[in-house]
Amino acid sequence: MATRQNSTNGKPKSPRIQVVLPEFICEQLTILASNESRTVSNMAKVLIQEGIKKYFEKEATSLVSENNLITDKFRDNLEKQSVRRLNRAHQRIKYYKKSD
Repeated sequence: MATRQNSTNGKPKSPRIQVVLPEFICEQLTILASNESRTVSNMAKVLIQEGIKKYFEKEATSLVSENNLITDKFRDNLEKQSVRRLNRAHQRIKYYKKSD
């Protein structure tokens, strides 16, 4: 759970999290940050934001494809059904106007 602190003026600060990284990943993060003139913390934030965005885009795409698959299966099953006639002749529906 992210912790939230208050600044000296009483406004809440952004939530903070603590992450433990392997040494190699920490070194790579430091290199990326220096290449983009960012702090390591800010670079981590940017990479997390991009990863979350890609994750939700992928999930949305998979949900759409699953819905399309279900629709296609339903359509295929309907098309496979044979055409059947009704047992009785059609009956006309009569509508009567109400007399005032």
